[in-house]
Amino acid sequence: EKFKMAAKSQLEERDSNIPESIKTQNFTEEEMRQEMDNFLRIINAFLYYKEDSYRRVDKMEGDYLQLSASHKQLLPHYLTHLDAVRRAVDTNYKFISNIVASGSEIFKNSGMSISNPAEMYSCKQAASGFDMEKVVTTIKQFFRDWSKKGQQERDVCYKPILEEIKEIFPSSSIHPSQVSILVPGSGLGRLAWEIAKLGYCCQGNEFSMYMLLSSNYILNNSLPVESVTLHPWVLRSSNNLTYKDQLDDIKIPDVDTSELSAYGLFSMAAGDFLEVYTTKDEWDCVVTCFFMDTAHNVITYLEKIHHILKPGGHWINLGPLLYHFADMGRELSIELAYEDIRTIAEKQFGFSFLKELTSVNCCYLTDPNCMMQTFYKCVFSVAKKPL
Repeated sequence: EKFKMAAKSQLEERDSNIPESIKTQNFTEEEMRQEMDNFLRIINAFLYYKEDSYRRVDKMEGDYLQLSASHKQLLPHYLTHLDAVRRAVDTNYKFISNIVASGSEIFKNSGMSISNPAEMYSCKQAASGFDMEKVVTTIKQFFRDWSKKGQQERDVCYKPILEEIKEIFPSSSIHPSQVSILVPGSGLGRLAWEIAKLGYCCQGNEFSMYMLLSSNYILNNSLPVESVTLHPWVLRSSNNLTYKDQLDDIKIPDVDTSELSAYGLFSMAAGDFLEVYTTKDEWDCVVTCFFMDTAHNVITYLEKIHHILKPGGHWINLGPLLYHFADMGRELSIELAYEDIRTIAEKQFGFSFLKELTSVNCCYLTDPNCMMQTFYKCVFSVAKKPL
């Protein structure tokens, strides 16, 4: 999805120290029409979640009904399980409906709003498989970023970054609120929120409208701790040790999202990282977590990070290189090995690497109870821009 509009969350009301480079872009009438069409397409995908999920479950039930009578007798619980799956889908859909309702006017100041959200429910259409997979993945992101059950997965990725920030910018030497940190590809915002909670001036940047709508809801509605139940794995019918694993739930949020430091400054900006951030020498630190491989051409990310960092600024990176566009034949995709990325960062842009680990085992959206576990051997590095 393409969404270039820069927009700020309600949490930005007290962020006077956030750099001033984030401004709403000027669009032609045709560009605005395209952006609005995209916005409505994504809203429609959210609203189609229940129908699409029921269709999947109906397929499973239809397959079961084709079994012989003797085989059905061996599975007396199966239809009951499918009914439980449908109820879990209903629970997820209630939450999704709240996301849509909360986000219907998220970009009202830019003309990107829905005057009558109720109309969307009555005129929703079948969404593409691509769009529905994005919705399902978004639900799983709440497991990673905002549930207790996702803490182990978070800690492996986020803790080293947070500890490094505290080491580079110790409160004994500089007041955290004077340190500006950018987190591109911030997803549902937990890492950026954790940085702001330490007192730093932090901005998350996100391109995906699925993530933006969802992060808006979780961050701006002051939900009571663990007040929402979700079933992130409900549509996974393979690699389940027990049926209970498929129905396993999470409670979100695991923290009070309104509890930030008295001086921590937090904001979210929507848009393409390469287009939104243009001011030179503006940020003290750029944090990229599972982000560098989202580039069509990773060299453009290196150029941008070097451009926007202040002289002596730090780039903290953690993640694999699962290039997002590698299997999309019509998309430009330059798939570099890490050795090339490091060499270009050093020789072309003058970064000095202060720390580098090349075998940090990380999971991403992985149910610990699933019979298939996927691990990435991630790179964790800290580099400094020359003075």
